[in-house]
Amino acid sequence: MLFVDTPIEFLKGVGPARAQLLQHELDIYTFGDLLEYFPYRYVDRTKLSTISAIDIDEPFVVLRGTLHDMHSVGEGRSSRLTVQLRDATGQIELVWFQGLKWIKESLKSDVEYVVMGKPSIFNGRISIAHPDMERADRENSVSLKYIPIYSSTEKLKSKGLNTKGIAKLTEQLLRMSEGRIPEVLPNNVVAKYHLPNRASAIEVIHYPLNPQDITVSLQRMKFEELFFLQLDYQYAKHDRQTKSGGFCFDIIGDYFNRFYKEKLPFELTGAQKRVVKEIRADMKSGHQMNRLLQGDVGSGKTLVALLSMLIAVDNKCQTCLMAPTEILADQHYANISRMLDGLGLNVALLTGSTKTGEKRKIKQSLRDGNIDILIGTHALIEKDVQFKNLGFVVIDEQHRFGVEQRSKLWTKNTIPPHVLVMTATPIPRTLAMTVYGDLDCSVIDELPPGRKAIKTIHCTDSQRLKVFGFIREQISKGRQVYVVYPLIEESESLELKDLMDGYESIVREFPLPQYQTSIVHGRMDSQAKDYEMGRFKRGETQIMVSTTVIEVGVDVPNATVMVIENAERFGLAQLHQLRGRVGRGGEQSYCILMTGNKLSNSGKERIKTMVDTTDGFRIAEADLRLRGPGDLQGLQQSGILQLKVADIVNDEPLVRAARECVQDILQDDPDLQKPDNVCLRLHLQKNKRGLSWSKIS
Repeated sequence: MLFVDTPIEFLKGVGPARAQLLQHELDIYTFGDLLEYFPYRYVDRTKLSTISAIDIDEPFVVLRGTLHDMHSVGEGRSSRLTVQLRDATGQIELVWFQGLKWIKESLKSDVEYVVMGKPSIFNGRISIAHPDMERADRENSVSLKYIPIYSSTEKLKSKGLNTKGIAKLTEQLLRMSEGRIPEVLPNNVVAKYHLPNRASAIEVIHYPLNPQDITVSLQRMKFEELFFLQLDYQYAKHDRQTKSGGFCFDIIGDYFNRFYKEKLPFELTGAQKRVVKEIRADMKSGHQMNRLLQGDVGSGKTLVALLSMLIAVDNKCQTCLMAPTEILADQHYANISRMLDGLGLNVALLTGSTKTGEKRKIKQSLRDGNIDILIGTHALIEKDVQFKNLGFVVIDEQHRFGVEQRSKLWTKNTIPPHVLVMTATPIPRTLAMTVYGDLDCSVIDELPPGRKAIKTIHCTDSQRLKVFGFIREQISKGRQVYVVYPLIEESESLELKDLMDGYESIVREFPLPQYQTSIVHGRMDSQAKDYEMGRFKRGETQIMVSTTVIEVGVDVPNATVMVIENAERFGLAQLHQLRGRVGRGGEQSYCILMTGNKLSNSGKERIKTMVDTTDGFRIAEADLRLRGPGDLQGLQQSGILQLKVADIVNDEPLVRAARECVQDILQDDPDLQKPDNVCLRLHLQKNKRGLSWSKIS
């Protein structure tokens, strides 16, 4: 066993109980994990403050003085220990509420100490609670010019593993580790990028001599982390492209050609043609396709998917399209059935609302091979939904499905079907290079001809009457309007109340019989929802009042106004999705963002971003910057971005460098057989995953 793989409980001072806590609280299981648990900041011990100059707003101060007047106050749980620290400028109270007996015995009056802690107000006076203390006359075994500060938790602190306790364990481990921390990057990579060796980088991060050393060593560890993330996904992609078999769809047949010549609703954009060619090349390669198709709302992704599905049908295979909601599945079914009318293809719809008898017929027809295209929701992944020969899978709005759900579709044939993953939520470049690093990416970056850019306007509550006037003007022109209220997850009843209050105010302003208003929300049954949606689609109602259930899945070209109430409560991605519900016809469309008069800084930035651009990729970059990768929709379920030191937002140049480095290595040595790359082959063997993104999109 390697030194770094030794279980943490075998480190002196840890033991089974503390080991369990470290595992549970900090994911520290081994010596290596502790060595890679880095300080989140440092205190410069040489920057001493004087007591008289303490600023209460400082996050941390370093003082030097002698101790006087030690007192125990109170009894039981309310007991505390107080000591006065004096320097030439004044005195300050130090106070402890726990571990009083041990602290009292360890502190010596009239001895000079270096004291570090956060100043606060206690009993009307400035004090420092539970400070870190070092006798000024004792030299620590490591340099204490920069004191590492580690994150801890209340449970760890109760067992003596505060920042000082963790530092003590780390110091001990570093003394033991000399010559036992292996280099994990190839020597030529270390030399090419002028990186410090791994052992010295780890030691410097824990106990630096100057800020420049910290920067260089952190860059080394960030590069390493991003390098191995890229290696995992790039190797998986390479493995799939060279070793895993798949259907070879080399025929462009009658269904594709007839649809292209007779049924195409409009001339494809240059971007759509480019993407169809990319998909076509994958499908005839003989290896399973895993392609991510990005395109803004209304860019024509579904048409590209349909053309690709027809290639599969021409090659005697079945296809399916899985959507996250019944509304969206119904819309895909209606649109695809209409576009394919007259071609003699059997298209079926399977959702949770499909009646039992109809479900039975569909499943039997599917097994018999009589259904060419199956469209549905999560119902498609049920065990008893079996295809005769599934060759092509389309997953729409992929971020709404869990990893295991997607993998179930992939396993519905002995030969893995080609997979096309679609998203209307553009993915920032850095995420595309990391999370989706093992997928081939295609982007539709043009809107169909005739589409006009949506005008986005920010209005406050004080401008509501003007907004109502604008809505009346649009309705008088024969247009339709959405009014959307936020989904408040904490309280369905509160969400409904907001919606109902809004609905009532809309009905008062736009009364019957001159105006008709629909209402849709998540607590309605699907039949009632479909009825209201149907009325709006047919133009029987002019206004649709809704929660975010219409974020995806409603396609009404005549709707030209989207009013989003309390827009500050929405994330950028959701605002962009909602805006995409309008602008689907030839008329000028508008998105009105309604907010209160007071906005937080992040709220102001989100609203400004929406007003300034309709470019989904710019919005996605801003969303990533504002919210961070761990909070973006759909990423937490993947468990991928649990990076220890790297930050894909601020470290984009390192992401690119790591990606290019891995690509160069795999191009030169695809199977990692060269002596320099043995360490990389060992890494891949050690980190084989049960589920791979490369195989489940």
